[in-house]
Amino acid sequence: MYITKKRLTSWSAAVVVAAALTLAAAGCSASSTGAKSTPLEVGDKPAPSLYCSSTCQSQLVLKAAPASVKCSIGVSWSATSFPYGATSSKQIPELAKKWFPGMQVTVTDGQNDASIQSGQVDQLVAQGIKVLIISSRDSDALKGAVDRALKAGVRVIAADRNVNTTVDTYIGSDNGEAGVVSGQNIAKVLGSSGKIVELAGSLGASPTIARGDGLRTGLKGSSVKIVTTQTADYDQAKGLSVMQDLLQKYQPGSINGVYTHNDQMAFGAIQALKEAGRDKEIKVFSIDGEEKALADIKNGSMEATVGYPIVTKESVIAAAKLCSGETVDKRIKLDSTLITKQNVAKYVGKSPQDE
Repeated sequence: MYITKKRLTSWSAAVVVAAALTLAAAGCSASSTGAKSTPLEVGDKPAPSLYCSSTCQSQLVLKAAPASVKCSIGVSWSATSFPYGATSSKQIPELAKKWFPGMQVTVTDGQNDASIQSGQVDQLVAQGIKVLIISSRDSDALKGAVDRALKAGVRVIAADRNVNTTVDTYIGSDNGEAGVVSGQNIAKVLGSSGKIVELAGSLGASPTIARGDGLRTGLKGSSVKIVTTQTADYDQAKGLSVMQDLLQKYQPGSINGVYTHNDQMAFGAIQALKEAGRDKEIKVFSIDGEEKALADIKNGSMEATVGYPIVTKESVIAAAKLCSGETVDKRIKLDSTLITKQNVAKYVGKSPQDE
């Protein structure tokens, strides 16, 4: 169920500055990631985000004193060229430095290539990390590297994207549920005349599979038709080019909606619609909840998005628990919210992708 939650705890705002340590082979560069400079609201004590429900919070209670947490953490992100990965890779070392001074963090950028990411995981393990936080490029392709890490005694946190093996915990919202809620909203908005195109994310990625399946589940029982599905790899430029091609193929009157697996592709689709003069004809539905998406909902460029919270705070706390020998539940799920013009004002400045 998608819910709107009031802030459960009040934390003082602080801007923390830390440089993410990188592997010499392939590190993330601030100039190439497009990471935003939005200040991260973080207090002196470890605390999860406002999208972490009471159940989620109870799963992340740290018994150890923060100053006693001393271990090496490896962060393997599928790609930092996308805002979610860029922000996550920047925030995790910032939070670790603020909350756990004895936690050493090394961040790697998989460059959207499963083989590169797999090699980086092996290098992190060789460095002697105790905990691996991984968001996999491909849930199957990274299984081998994660299994090798587990065999070496490394504790593994799947953050945002899961891996098709048994990890210590998987932290993230429910991608399938996000797709279901978006599909149900699409059916409600478009009604019996709904005909949509789908811009899918990276092939093989767990969110792509779940968000696509969720859409179809959400549309069951409605008259809305998915006329085609095209991959745009979670990328804004690809979203633009794919949508331009689709607009050539589907002339006015043949489609009235586009569902994208993330906001970045939606931004590209919106640009294509405006350039073609068809932005009033075709409504855009997305997932993620970036600050720009909230602005687009306010001005009418986007119909709706489903918030998919960033999981940096939760991942760092879970890593501290594992470093300290504490148990962590196998699944830690964050809340998400259907955001439309009716409730968008509640989330402006508190985007799921920034908080």
